[in-house]
Amino acid sequence: MIYPDNFEDKIKFSKVRQLVADKCASVHGAELASQMAFLTSLPDISLLLSETDEMRRILLSDNAFPAVAFDDLREALKRIRIEGLYLDEAELAALAHAMKAMAEVVRFFEAADNNYPCLGAKAGCVAVFPVLTERIANILDKYGNIRDNASPELLTIRREIQAKQSAVSRRLAVILKQAQADGIVDSDAVVSIRDGRAVIPVPAANKRKLPGIVLDESGTGRTSFIEPAEVVAVNNELRELSYAERREIIRILVAMSDCIRPYVPDILESYNFLAYIDFVRAKARFAIDIDAAVPSVDDSQYMFWQTARHPLLYLQLKERHKPIVPLDIELSDPLQRILIISGPNAGGKSVCLQTVGLLQYMMQCGLLVPVAEGSRMGIFRNIFIDMGDEQSMENDLSTYSSHLTNMKFFVRNSNEATLLLIDEFGTGTEPALGGAIAESVLAELNRRHAYGVITTHYTNLKHFAAQTDGICNGAMLFDTHAIQPLFKLQIGQPGSSFAFEIARKIGLPENILQDARDKMGQDHLDFDKHLREIIRDKRYWEMKRQNVKDADKKLTETLERYQTELKNIKAERRAILDKAKAEAEQLLAEANKRIEQTIKGIREKQAEKERTKELRSNLGQFQQQVTTAADDDSDIERKMQRIIDRQERRKNRKDKNAVPTAEQQTPPVSAQPDNSPIAVGDTVSIDGADGHSGRVLELFGREALVAVGNLQTRIKTSRLSKISSNAARKMQREAVVVIPSNVGDSVREKKLNFKPEIDVRGMRTNEAVECVANFVDEAVICEQNTLRILHGKGNGILRQMIRQYLHTLNFVADVRDEHVQFGGAGITVVELK
Repeated sequence: MIYPDNFEDKIKFSKVRQLVADKCASVHGAELASQMAFLTSLPDISLLLSETDEMRRILLSDNAFPAVAFDDLREALKRIRIEGLYLDEAELAALAHAMKAMAEVVRFFEAADNNYPCLGAKAGCVAVFPVLTERIANILDKYGNIRDNASPELLTIRREIQAKQSAVSRRLAVILKQAQADGIVDSDAVVSIRDGRAVIPVPAANKRKLPGIVLDESGTGRTSFIEPAEVVAVNNELRELSYAERREIIRILVAMSDCIRPYVPDILESYNFLAYIDFVRAKARFAIDIDAAVPSVDDSQYMFWQTARHPLLYLQLKERHKPIVPLDIELSDPLQRILIISGPNAGGKSVCLQTVGLLQYMMQCGLLVPVAEGSRMGIFRNIFIDMGDEQSMENDLSTYSSHLTNMKFFVRNSNEATLLLIDEFGTGTEPALGGAIAESVLAELNRRHAYGVITTHYTNLKHFAAQTDGICNGAMLFDTHAIQPLFKLQIGQPGSSFAFEIARKIGLPENILQDARDKMGQDHLDFDKHLREIIRDKRYWEMKRQNVKDADKKLTETLERYQTELKNIKAERRAILDKAKAEAEQLLAEANKRIEQTIKGIREKQAEKERTKELRSNLGQFQQQVTTAADDDSDIERKMQRIIDRQERRKNRKDKNAVPTAEQQTPPVSAQPDNSPIAVGDTVSIDGADGHSGRVLELFGREALVAVGNLQTRIKTSRLSKISSNAARKMQREAVVVIPSNVGDSVREKKLNFKPEIDVRGMRTNEAVECVANFVDEAVICEQNTLRILHGKGNGILRQMIRQYLHTLNFVADVRDEHVQFGGAGITVVELK
């Protein structure tokens, strides 16, 4: 039940209804908007909300929804139910357009793959008429005119008309030319049409000189329009042919209407569906405009609204680029069913009350409401409002009498499913009496477990709310420093009217205000003063609490960031240690291999067992020292260097004390190169790589692929010298491996400071390529994946030379232009493997 009859006007829902209707593309859809009604069934409301939300998601997605604009042909379709009546060309074209729109909408939801279940279910029950659409297309062209080939008879008639019109035009041209030559008509005269017949304009003075029929005259009477006698007969034949053409067109339209007649009921149902889709689309567009959402709806009575906004006020402020102050409202059983809102005048109390009524009514009419996601709404069977002045001279009602009439209705009809909206409760009569009656009515409404939002200035109602279960106080906040309302609702405490502050701001004399204080009484002044102080202190401590909350949030975020950074540092430290251990193990394995080879050589030469045992003991100590040193990242490099130095000293000492055998006193193995051609499998030394040798794997003309330890590299054969295997082993034994102590620190420093971008604009080609080469080498060392080379566009020479060089590097995965938004061909992006 909705009370009173002008409820929609009071809460401004009539304006909302009009806004929705204006967004409809058809008259039929606008009619559905005007028929929106208050519902109390949860399934019906949920279905309407779901349909609107689905359409809102469609409009916000990239999928283009078909146009649903169409003409209202309901009366025309009902008319052709009578045999012999027909749709004219315009109506038939409009019907074809509507049936095409129906088919497109149905296909849209069929292709949506059940993403929109509610609207898709409705579309699945709609009939489409491809046969009728095709037949209409066969007789109408794209402009809505009957085609020449709609029937053989029509084609014959139109060809005859065209032939006779051509003959008439040719004859008229001859007559006009002769009349101009004879001076009967003006030299610039042309053939015109009057009443569907071709005529020649002749000055009135010469109209007797041209044989024919005068069909018309100009407004001034100076020109007569004459149909020459020679073409009268032909024009008569044309007139008869036009009548025959129209009779044939009507016959075609009647035949087409006969085909449509059996489908009229189904077409009307499809029309209703199309109009409903238009209406739902209008609701969804309005929801997007007001930033509405789908609340959680339950078949019970409560409110839990977050950031609720008055839709009409939101649109007004949106046009002015001003923000709206949202409302947080909660009504629930048993302690907080009725909210008593107090506060200063023009502080937003009435807007708050109207917002509650409007949003609740909109939701129960199937409209999305501007609340935050997560808001919950209940369903009320009754919504009553007492707002504004309802005085009536006809019914002998004063302002207060109209309020009392509404209160009587409220008391009689309220129950636990009723929402009451009462503005300025108790006003209109003597304050003490009005406040007492209002308190009694409020007590009765509370006993009936009704829900409500009530605004008032009466202090006794504030006291009553604070002492009664089911009723709570609320206040519209006021800035006491700026003396202006904040339009923000705060539930849990009463508000002050701030009458003296507002009067002082307006400029009322101070002596009048002081006199008013004296007459009011100290008790009431103290109550209002304490109330203001409570409000002020609460705001202060809320601000403090918010500041503490913000500081705590920042502290938590900082702590989390530090913990994450510490975790990353530990992970990086572990990775560095693992890498150092791996390098130490590799070094140890290499040293072990070399020492084993040395021992093997000594055994082959029948060396003493004690010396071999000593070498193995030294090897074990070396391995233990390296493994232990790897566990300490701070001393690992220093200890490794100490171990290597100690091993070198022991080796030198043993070489000095050893007694060479006869075989050992033989001259050293010559490392002179062999001048024979280099072949695959040969052992070679490398010019410029002291102490290093390798094995030839493949030959490529003047270059060879050489394996040096675990590395493979292509070297020109001119830098290679063929040597024996013994000479290669001696070179390996004599090679000294130097591990700089600051290599790890240098690499880490490069990783931290490396920038994956280089600018070579303005450089010469050779200089730029050399710079790019160094840049790519550093990127490989720093384990970078993506590099950017800024070379500019110009003539493209620098870009071409740089890319030719990059394509020669086997560790380059991809070379491409930067995205056009970030430089295009002026920047080369390099992807490393």
